[in-house]
Amino acid sequence: MTDNISEKDKKDWENFLSNKEKLPNKDNKFYKKIPLKIRSIDLHGYTLDQANKKIENFIKKSYVEKVNKLIVVTGKGLHSQNEKDPYVSKDLSILKYSVPEFISNNKDLMNIIIEIQDAKIEDGGSGAFYIFLKKKKFTK
Repeated sequence: MTDNISEKDKKDWENFLSNKEKLPNKDNKFYKKIPLKIRSIDLHGYTLDQANKKIENFIKKSYVEKVNKLIVVTGKGLHSQNEKDPYVSKDLSILKYSVPEFISNNKDLMNIIIEIQDAKIEDGGSGAFYIFLKKKKFTK
């Protein structure tokens, strides 16, 4: 490559730098914002077995209905009856940890899930989590 820059290129560069007009962002032109279809479920009051069955059905139904994001509210376990069972830790809530574990151990569910994340404060904070579902594939 040569170090010689033509006078025309220099002039074009100076014009570009002095121009206050902003260039359009090409990436924004092609980026299509897809609105999220969101559903939520509250598992307060469910037993572990009931919650697992409910969440499995909820995830599968949401996937079929092309929902993108699920908000799962498990609660923090503050009112759990754990203290009555000597074999269960009083420091851990039942659903808060068990439901995400059930989901991650279920291969059928994980095949349709992109990611599981902790929820933001406005959606339940540490008493909730998000599930992002894959796009449903077109079947004939």
